[in-house]
Amino acid sequence: MLEVTGLHVAYGGIQAVRSITFHVKEGETVALIGANGAGKTSTLKAISRVLDAVGGDVHFCGEDITRLAPHHVIRKGIALVPEGRGVFPRLTVLENLHMGAFIRNAAVDVEKDLKMVYNYFPRLKERESQLAGTLSGGEQQMLAIGRALMSRPKMLLLDEPSMGLAPIMVQKIFEVVRAVAADGMTILLIEQNARLALQSSQRGYVMESGEITLNGESAMLLDDPKVRAAYLGE
Repeated sequence: MLEVTGLHVAYGGIQAVRSITFHVKEGETVALIGANGAGKTSTLKAISRVLDAVGGDVHFCGEDITRLAPHHVIRKGIALVPEGRGVFPRLTVLENLHMGAFIRNAAVDVEKDLKMVYNYFPRLKERESQLAGTLSGGEQQMLAIGRALMSRPKMLLLDEPSMGLAPIMVQKIFEVVRAVAADGMTILLIEQNARLALQSSQRGYVMESGEITLNGESAMLLDDPKVRAAYLGE
């Protein structure tokens, strides 16, 4: 579904991503792990076109999207859940969710998907009329994921969904991530908790200093001595 070839991202003279190549198959959850500053977030931003790539190509469902405008990438079926959640704090939960459906016209389908989001996240239904800025961090993360799902994407890009959350909320978020994946969603996941990321995915890529240094089945990476020493605290 997603083919990234020779992707290169730079900020001024700083090379954040150095000609990386990887792919994600339809229906897969693929983890991208690495230390802070490894280039993971820059990779997602380049795929979603929030950030311009200096070089390389990105193909989605067989189509070159490397130079598309961000709103066209969304229409193609890629939804980014950004690091830090990025909810609209002065809008209600319901208004935020409707913002996620801005590319869609059929009100009946939007309402159907709203029920789907509430099924994944019952707490959002309870907070429907509450301003997003008054929600807890975990609730805002639920809202950010729910808003992305409202665009009815083919693929979710998740950037650090557990960041800053209490363990019980992390567990809840990842229960939903796995449920969404089980329902057929294709997911590219960045997660600082490498163990959790690999346990929640089929395959993984390890990034170091802007380059992919290791890749394979998630179970294999969990057993790899280098990964265990560098990212699993062993």
